[in-house]
Amino acid sequence: MNATTASDPLPRYRAARVGGCLQASVEPHPAGGHVLRSVEPLGPAPARLTDCLQHWAQAVPGRTFAARRAPGGGDWVRISYAQMLDRARRIGQALLDHGLSAERPVAILSDNDLEHLSLAMGAMWAGVPVVPVSPAYSLLSQDHGKLRHILGVVTPGLVFAASPAYARAIEAVVPVGTPVVLTDGLLSGRATRTFGELLATEPGAAVDAANARIGPDTIVKFLFTSGSTREPKGVINTHRMLCSNQQMLRQAMGFLADEPPVLVDWLPWNHTFGGNHNVGICLVNGGTLYIDEGKPTAKGIAQTLANLREIAPTVYFNVPKGFEELSLAMESDDALRRQLFSRVQAFMFAGAGLSQAVWDRLDRQAEATVGERIRIITGLGMTETAPSCTFAVWPGAQSGHIGLPCPGVEVKLVPQDGKLEIRFRGPNVMPGYWRAPEQTAEAFDEEGYYRTGDAARFVDPADPSRGLAFDGRIAEDFKLSSGTFVSVGPLRARVIAGGDPVVWDAVVAGQDRDDIGLLIFPRLEEVRARFGLDAGLPAAEVLATAPVRAFFQALMDRLWAEGTGSASRPGRALLLVDPPHIDRGEVTDKGSINQRAVLKHRAALVDRLYAETPEAEVIVPRKG
Repeated sequence: MNATTASDPLPRYRAARVGGCLQASVEPHPAGGHVLRSVEPLGPAPARLTDCLQHWAQAVPGRTFAARRAPGGGDWVRISYAQMLDRARRIGQALLDHGLSAERPVAILSDNDLEHLSLAMGAMWAGVPVVPVSPAYSLLSQDHGKLRHILGVVTPGLVFAASPAYARAIEAVVPVGTPVVLTDGLLSGRATRTFGELLATEPGAAVDAANARIGPDTIVKFLFTSGSTREPKGVINTHRMLCSNQQMLRQAMGFLADEPPVLVDWLPWNHTFGGNHNVGICLVNGGTLYIDEGKPTAKGIAQTLANLREIAPTVYFNVPKGFEELSLAMESDDALRRQLFSRVQAFMFAGAGLSQAVWDRLDRQAEATVGERIRIITGLGMTETAPSCTFAVWPGAQSGHIGLPCPGVEVKLVPQDGKLEIRFRGPNVMPGYWRAPEQTAEAFDEEGYYRTGDAARFVDPADPSRGLAFDGRIAEDFKLSSGTFVSVGPLRARVIAGGDPVVWDAVVAGQDRDDIGLLIFPRLEEVRARFGLDAGLPAAEVLATAPVRAFFQALMDRLWAEGTGSASRPGRALLLVDPPHIDRGEVTDKGSINQRAVLKHRAALVDRLYAETPEAEVIVPRKG
């Protein structure tokens, strides 16, 4: 859509100060592969995040730190930096009165809200770790298996829940003797305290002494991995990790320090992107976080759109699904486009790859609205690295690019199963998994690099300055019966881009089979809207209608024609009626699909896909 030729003028991008990840040294590793380092050294970082809260409370006491809409969609309820510092000292004192510590931390069962943030700040001020747990493990899960595992690992001394909606999970998992704090309401048969009682605590000398003892290696939180292939692992997050990573962000995205950032953000705080990256950007740079209660779905995006029509962010973060929904909405919403593009200096996505079709749509919309493109920043990071390790911050990056190392991060590319595994070492890398010494030992190589399991390659092997591209998860790739190696990540991206906007995601099958098969998760709301189908029509009937079948038949035909061999040509596909299940680990609460979990739990569908005589539901490309 935005392809250019040699005669076309270069696209114009909005000016925004960047650095840090623009150049890197590349050296061969004695054992094979390469080591990359930013040529820009890492600057001094705060020793403790609590110092940032105190600084801004003194420098700009009345500036809003965080805001959330009042119940019922009213005006914004705001907490200033000075108010948050006061809350942190009061809550911190209350937590110390409960005898909490790293061995008995605070478990938080809540979506993003002001109480959750205040509790996290109070615990941090007192040197007590928090354990933010995905609300889905309490509210959507039927067996509460992951919640039970997480609380069993961390043995919380106090559990906070946003509302009595968490009662079933608490009854099933939390020991009766563990104190429970609720924002409001009561739990039948269990003694509880209210959040207001914590706020009413008078801070004393004990909380100030506890804060004085905090150092770079004090634990701030335990963040649990998604646990899609094993039980979730508790990643230790220290002040050193979080502060050094924020300094990396300030150098890579220099515009964050040029004016106080304004974020409109829904990304969950039980994940590193929302809880570390985005909250940290506001806290370290004296910014304002507007808590967005929307979600990146066809229905949930409505609240996000309403917020973005009112609040113009200076930088905007989302997962690829969120950018898809946003870009689709902007096609017919001039007011939304004008507000969003009015002062935003960059977009950034994480959690999965952004399809090039969505990327191009955002470029086109920005040019039509403000006469220039907004740079889209890409990179690679993870829970174990707090999270950022590489960035592509220059204009003209494309989907799949992950850039060059952040200042202070060492990248090692290690030959592995025909690819290059990317590994990281630096002050932002975790010391290990909580109470899991064997898993910690497995996570690091003999030189202390964290093994990511992700593969990377040079965009241009002849010009390393162009940076790295993501090359899939090594564990997801497989061989066909012919011995041909299938790289899942790039193929999956082709399927999503080719099926935009009606394909949500695709799972690639075919290990030890003769050809590649696809299990496709459609976006049913978009399918119904695109083909004019009744909203009440059952999913199975929607996917069986002639125009829908024709669309996916044409998609399979294109994928076959564009492929260059058996490793890139899907030979069959099934459209999935049932959405992915969180209890099975098939999907995270950010909407990311786990390939291996889907294949494991839907093995019967894979067998149907490869039946000797294909069923009518199986779509086979026309190969003529």
